Amino acid sequence: MRLPKQITTSKPHLEGAGVHLHRGFGFGETTPYDPFLLFDDFRNDDPEKFKNGFPWHPHRGIETITYVLAGKVDHADSLGNRGTLGPGDIQWMTAGSGILHQEMPQGDAQNRMHGFQLWANLRAKHKMTTPRYQDVQSKDIPTVVEDDGTSVRVLCGDFWGKTGPVEGIAADPRYLDISIPANTIRSIPIETTRHAFAYIIAGSVRFRDGSDPTAIRVEDPMNHGTKLQQFAGNRSLVLFDQGDSIRVESGDEGGRFLLVSGEPIKEPVAWRGPIVMNTQSELQHAFKELQDGTFIKQSND
Repeated sequence: MRLPKQITTSKPHLEGAGVHLHRGFGFGETTPYDPFLLFDDFRNDDPEKFKNGFPWHPHRGIETITYVLAGKVDHADSLGNRGTLGPGDIQWMTAGSGILHQEMPQGDAQNRMHGFQLWANLRAKHKMTTPRYQDVQSKDIPTVVEDDGTSVRVLCGDFWGKTGPVEGIAADPRYLDISIPANTIRSIPIETTRHAFAYIIAGSVRFRDGSDPTAIRVEDPMNHGTKLQQFAGNRSLVLFDQGDSIRVESGDEGGRFLLVSGEPIKEPVAWRGPIVMNTQSELQHAFKELQDGTFIKQSND
């Protein structure tokens, strides 16, 4: 059974042209989350805190995954692609050799702009592949509902007999949106070779073994020690240790969380801003190409 290795809370962060969001992890030690690099929670109900969005910016060497729950995100890129993500939609962008794009959020009738962005690393041999998009509408994302009321949206990967619509992703990830009714215990399999984390977005849950969960201790980086595991609530990030499954228990109001896992790449990371390569020389070369106008390798013809 996988137990929580560390439980933290995502931190307020300012990104883009003044978007107020919460960062779960990113721009730190990459090994624990490999192949994932960054996770941002951009849920907000105040248009002043998200309306300026993420204007034109470059990416190379990664994949960005945007999942929208409420509101819309208009996007456009240097290859001439453009579109809009609505509630329940997901976009998986493989930046590959390089792309310039922008993402501009809009609130719904209640001014809500709720969504998440995850960055996945690319192996060295895939860093300079041709950029591509996979825009998936909510209606095309399969949902599995169990007898106890547990509901799982399968965004990517195989789970409980369903396969998510996003395919051909280098990190071979599994990305699930899981809702569990009140006071319910479920076991969820995860391959032993994968790194995995959960991010709670509603209600409360805790992850346990077959014994008393209050006896489980997890790392507490704020106090440089350990603490007893209690129920984790909204915006809690849970990094799991090794094992072949997790056992989750929901609180009195139920719980909803994103569960993400992937095979670690185990390659060196040279990272600055939106560009992730393997060496500092590759990174310097990428920024030189940005300056001299040769960054984009594909035309928009």
